Amino acid sequence: MTTVAEAPPAPVSVISRKYRSLSFGLVALVTLVAFEAMAVATAMPVVARDLGGMDLYNLAFSATLAASVIATVLGGRWSDVRGPLQPMGTGVVTFVAGLLLAGFAPTMEVFIAGRFVQGLGAGLIQVSLYVVVARVYPGSMHPKVFALFSAAWVVPSMVGPAIAGLVVEQVDWRWVFLGVAVIVVPAALLLWRGTAGSDVRSGAAEPAPGLGRKLVWAALTAVAAALIQYGSALGLAGLPLLLAGVVVLAVALPRLLLKGSLRAAPGLPTAPVLRGLAFGSLTASQVLIPLMLMNERGLSPIGAGIVLTVGALGWSTGSWFKGRGTISNMLALRGGALMIALGIALISLVLVDAVPLAVAYVAMAISGLGIGALHPTVSVLVLEMSKQGEEGHNSAAVGVGESVFTVVAVAVTGALFTATHETYIAGFAFTFGLAILGAILAPRFAQSAKTGTLEGTAS
Repeated sequence: MTTVAEAPPAPVSVISRKYRSLSFGLVALVTLVAFEAMAVATAMPVVARDLGGMDLYNLAFSATLAASVIATVLGGRWSDVRGPLQPMGTGVVTFVAGLLLAGFAPTMEVFIAGRFVQGLGAGLIQVSLYVVVARVYPGSMHPKVFALFSAAWVVPSMVGPAIAGLVVEQVDWRWVFLGVAVIVVPAALLLWRGTAGSDVRSGAAEPAPGLGRKLVWAALTAVAAALIQYGSALGLAGLPLLLAGVVVLAVALPRLLLKGSLRAAPGLPTAPVLRGLAFGSLTASQVLIPLMLMNERGLSPIGAGIVLTVGALGWSTGSWFKGRGTISNMLALRGGALMIALGIALISLVLVDAVPLAVAYVAMAISGLGIGALHPTVSVLVLEMSKQGEEGHNSAAVGVGESVFTVVAVAVTGALFTATHETYIAGFAFTFGLAILGAILAPRFAQSAKTGTLEGTAS
């Protein structure tokens, strides 16, 4: 008797009925956190003038970064022990509280306190989202989910500054914060509804000793990152702060990463370094690009912003291709890092007047495609390589590594720019080297993509 083979089941979509509410809730939260991160840069000059705090301008950004490092460490272990919904709920409440505190701030000091509270909330939200993905979605869907997260960052990158500018000019800068606070709550409720019936609401591990010590190291790392960022902005006057930050960072950071991370040990330990090098190199180069385009090639602020928007579109496109499974992990990681390096090399050519400005758009599109393929691939592999109950801890280590490496990359690039009397090529050469180093290290991570390859965690 002849039998007819059953057709393989159709792949489940991230917006199928089973996952729709959760997917929409996750994307909404990511979008709102991303919008706030993008919009605040546009509003800050007006905020500082209105509150009389131009001397505290940089601290408004450093405070958020410092808080997010602490919250990422706390949220990672909390998600593993109690399940991700507790830290996520706390993160949402804290994020909204920070928005309200900033929106109603009567002084710059209160505003900075609000920004610090926002950073705590954003850090808790980000790391707990990763654990939700690990607990609810099957592994085959992870690339698609992280592609959605990338897209959720792209839209705010494109429209966030423009919307914030419109609100600041036509309404009041305070509504850049208060308006988002109103929208976050329904997004969180949608996400909560999407977790009904899943085991995401329970913990998966016993409490681990040493969390208190890790929070102390996280606080020291956050302070060190802020010192490096602030000290580098002051030139020679900030050299003592910069050196103090480097010393503290050298002592504290290894306690927060995975054992072997700083020597790029094969497997999971390489993940924080790889993503830190890739994201840090691109972000640091983007600090110089608008300045270079406006000062050297005569572009308007809007024109320079469009160049960066092309990069954001490239990021979304790269993530989409990776989410469809059309490129291998190795190609996404090593090829992604090389594309970032190529984009930086091409953008540096725009310093030559004879080079068409069109090269700038091509360069940013290439770099965007590279980070778009690499960034979500690291996230997916970290979840796949993590043992059950370690997803939050390992994702937190990657988040800390990315944040700290990015701060250092931006600080060094800025210091080089100042030390060389505003010579762009030194900064571009440095960021190019970081991306190349990422490409060299990529195989140490991708070739060990098997569960249990973690050497251990730092004490």
